[in-house]
Amino acid sequence: MCPQGPVLVRGAQRVLDEDGVEHLVTRPVVAVCACDRSARKPWCDGTHKSVRSDRT
Repeated sequence: MCPQGPVLVRGAQRVLDEDGVEHLVTRPVVAVCACDRSARKPWCDGTHKSVRSDRT
């Protein structure tokens, strides 16, 4: 996990989202959203940067 950021996943072939939908991975490392506000879920789109103050 990145502090206040995404979960970095290395070496995965696919990622399952919270609904059980499978997303194929095409890169050696992918960033999975941990703030639950990304418009590209399950992938991180950087939204966590603008919502950091909401967490504290």
